[in-house]
Amino acid sequence: MKTVGIITNEQKDKDLKITNACIDWLKKEGCIVITENNDKLYFASDFIVVLGGDGTILNVARKASIYEKPVLGINMGRLGFLAEVELKDLYKALKIAIDGDYTIDKRMMLECKLIRHDEVLQEYHSLNDIVITRGAFSRVIHLRTYIDGEIVDTYSSDGLIVSSPTGSTAYSLSAGGPIVKPDVHLIIVTPICPHSLYNRSIIVSADSQVRVDILDSNLDIMLTVDGQVGYKLEKGDSVIIKKSKYESMLIRIEKKSFFELLRNKLSEINRE
Repeated sequence: MKTVGIITNEQKDKDLKITNACIDWLKKEGCIVITENNDKLYFASDFIVVLGGDGTILNVARKASIYEKPVLGINMGRLGFLAEVELKDLYKALKIAIDGDYTIDKRMMLECKLIRHDEVLQEYHSLNDIVITRGAFSRVIHLRTYIDGEIVDTYSSDGLIVSSPTGSTAYSLSAGGPIVKPDVHLIIVTPICPHSLYNRSIIVSADSQVRVDILDSNLDIMLTVDGQVGYKLEKGDSVIIKKSKYESMLIRIEKKSFFELLRNKLSEINRE
């Protein structure tokens, strides 16, 4: 008997019609279903079904990685990079997942520690990216950046993106960063609108450590994790980023071409 967690983006399924139908179907198949979004769901579930878009999947995948639980994304938004299954194939995919006839796509994650006065103030783990950025009305900010203890540059820019391979098709891409296959382990460092004659990403080994020192005071500077979790930074803060000990586990029902998905996604964006 399988225990299945279900997490829904209620903005996508406002009347919970799809969610309730999914719960009923799973119960008829003999599954135990957990819908309360708390630690019990992540601890007790054999796998977690996410009804929503990439944003919802990102949020769930971060938490599920701590418990080493796989996530099955059901796309209820636009074409996404993380959602495995379209809504029309929901029950077919659930049956395959219950039978265990799937593969696990393990994705590298990033660990981020915020250091203030020589103490770890916050620790985060991200699937896509860690971003340091100025506020809406701030001037450019100055970020002294080191890789493996060696200074790279002091960026005068709107911010800095440190991305995983999965995040290379997110904010990093729009800032001019490279596209990286998600099964490659590395870290991408991309400045946002730097005030310089060059604007190039730096790609380093997954074993490297990136440190960013905040040089400005009295500016609205934010640290964000996957675009969902934020913390205000101060002058003298250091943000240290490296490969996380956790991995996100995404259920794959069918083998899909990353480049085909990429072409479809970029074509959709161009049509908009």
